[in-house]
Amino acid sequence: AYTEVLSISQETGDIVTALAATTGLGNLQEAENQLFLAAKSYQRGMELFGDPPQPIAVGTYLGLARILYEWNDMDAAWQYGQQSIQLASQLESIDTFTLCGVFLARLKLAQGDVDGAAAYITKADQFMHQHNFMHRMPEIAAAQVLILLHRGDLEGAANLAEQHEIPISQARVHLAQGETSEALAVLEPLRQQAEAKGWEDERLKVMVLQAVALYEHGEKQQAVGTLSGALALAEPGGIIRRFVDEGPSMTSMLHEFQSRAELLNLEITPDYVQRLLNAFPTKESERTDPLKPKTPETGLVEPLSKRELEVLRLLKTELSGPEIAQELVLALSTFQSHTKNIYSKLNVNSRRAAVIRAEDRNLI
Repeated sequence: AYTEVLSISQETGDIVTALAATTGLGNLQEAENQLFLAAKSYQRGMELFGDPPQPIAVGTYLGLARILYEWNDMDAAWQYGQQSIQLASQLESIDTFTLCGVFLARLKLAQGDVDGAAAYITKADQFMHQHNFMHRMPEIAAAQVLILLHRGDLEGAANLAEQHEIPISQARVHLAQGETSEALAVLEPLRQQAEAKGWEDERLKVMVLQAVALYEHGEKQQAVGTLSGALALAEPGGIIRRFVDEGPSMTSMLHEFQSRAELLNLEITPDYVQRLLNAFPTKESERTDPLKPKTPETGLVEPLSKRELEVLRLLKTELSGPEIAQELVLALSTFQSHTKNIYSKLNVNSRRAAVIRAEDRNLI
């Protein structure tokens, strides 16, 4: 239908309708993980109004920013994201400003700038309430949950995810709390729904997180199988960040995938897997403050305390949070505080990721 509208509107010279059809077509192609086609659609939309860009073309700039982000072209994604929010600020009658804020917050989180991400979400939230675009609350809340997880506020993240009934966010909170069984229970019906309805982008999103949950649950073979399915969905569109944003667990899983791919005869291009691995930050680029020296033995800006190391060693076991607190004769709130500090110092947001990072730095 969009293609037909685009053809008719171009014949009649109706540029505004042509732009709307082009943007809608790009959105659908994105939803099908057809990012190369979507990028062409968005670029065609930009050409309709020429230079300088007009506010009505904001959807094409935001769409291209999202695609560039997924391709891990962070500088270009930032450039188009900035252009999109500037255009959106001139259109108070539509909700795109909120979506731009959510996107830029996600980009800031990927760069390790949690405060910058929070600032964009605050502006997006204010705009949403000011103009009564409350249907965008799930996107805002999901971004707020990610920010809270990066800050180690597991309780706040859990409350927010439950309050707004966001299953993906609830699964992420369960993973951060080390509750892998609960995360898997949330994700399986989501995957079934996405597959039944043909929502390819949602299916990929769920499968990536499901693979992480399976891996952290100790089901490595099943995790690799799920990851293989996710890679097959993602490779045609050249998707990178969907995997990289999952952090250390995904790095380990991709290496596991590489070692098993030939044995399992998995039809994923080796070059694609290597491109994903190359996109993960190096140890040097993970430094939170390049001017502050790290502790030589561990590579951490701030070393873990003796008590935090004790907690960390038990996080590697099968013990639950309350059981670890009991083992160390700690109040549960004190254990949670230690866990929050560990996550912050290791720059992770889940139990499994903390263990992987700690092993990498010879802490346990």
